[in-house]
Amino acid sequence: MTEAVIRRVRLQEWREVRDLRLRALRDPAAPIAFLSTVEEALGQDDAFWQQRTADAAMGEGAAQFVAVVANRWVGSVTVLLRAAGATDTLGRRVDVPQADLVGVFVDADHRGRGVIDALVDAASAWAEAAGVNGLTLDVHADNARARAAYARLGFAPTGLETEVEVGVEIRMHRPAR
Repeated sequence: MTEAVIRRVRLQEWREVRDLRLRALRDPAAPIAFLSTVEEALGQDDAFWQQRTADAAMGEGAAQFVAVVANRWVGSVTVLLRAAGATDTLGRRVDVPQADLVGVFVDADHRGRGVIDALVDAASAWAEAAGVNGLTLDVHADNARARAAYARLGFAPTGLETEVEVGVEIRMHRPAR
C-alpha cells in the first residue's frame, strides 16, 4: 500500500502538470519511455499546458491521475479513450473502443512503494466507468523496468509490435478487473 494520495488533476494545476512532465522527461529512461523530449515540452506556451490540464481534469476522453505525497507530486498516469475507427498515439487504427495508458511516471525515490499500482488502478477504474474493457499501453522493447512493472500489474503482450523512431514498441493489455 502506498502513502500517496491518488487523484485526478484539477483545472488550475497546469503548472504542476507541466513541472511533473518536465521531471519525467529528464528521467534516464525518458528517451525510450516517452514520445517527446524536454526541449519540446519547454517550447510549449502556458496556453498549451492550460488546455492539456483542462482536458485531463474535466474531459470525457482523457484523465490524468497524480500521486501526491506530502503535497509533492511523485507520479502520474494519463488514460486516453479511443473510439473505434480512431487512431492511437502511434497512428494505428483502433478497431474497438480502448483506453490507452500513456505518460506513466513515478519518481525514482517512490518506485517500489505501490505508487504505480495505485495510479494504474485509478486509471483502470475511470476507463471501466467509461465503458472500456481494460487498459492498453505501448512499452519500448528495451525498457525492461517498465515491462516488468506492467507484467506484475497484469498487462500481457498482445503480439502487436510497432517500429517507431527509437525502436520497437510492444502493445500490452490488461483486462478489466
